[in-house]
Amino acid sequence: HVQLVESGGGSVQAGGSLRLSCAVLGSTYGSRCMGWFRQAPGKEPEGVAIIDSHGSISYADSVKGRFTLSKDSAKSTLYLEMRSLRPEDTATYFCAHIPLSCMTPKELLAGIEFGTAGQGTQVTVS
Repeated sequence: HVQLVESGGGSVQAGGSLRLSCAVLGSTYGSRCMGWFRQAPGKEPEGVAIIDSHGSISYADSVKGRFTLSKDSAKSTLYLEMRSLRPEDTATYFCAHIPLSCMTPKELLAGIEFGTAGQGTQVTVS
């Protein structure tokens, strides 16, 4: 059983930066896709970024060029570096993994029922 624990959220002004971390506790054997999705109040969840089992990374168009996903396998940690933050980036950010292949962040969300997500960390941009 794997547990994902996010941290690093907070409140920043527009244009600021934050780095989110996702500690992966337990074995992710069988995981084929890991990444981040977010959900703002009253809105549908949105896939943000994913990394597949080959190390390929994909971003949602809304964050491309501003967010960077990275993975430190030695520390079993997934990161999301967020720059040039905008008010519309305000949301709860979740780390997740699924046992299905994925090529886009939307596919991470599509397979979420088969995988695991963390408890989320709040990001507020004003």
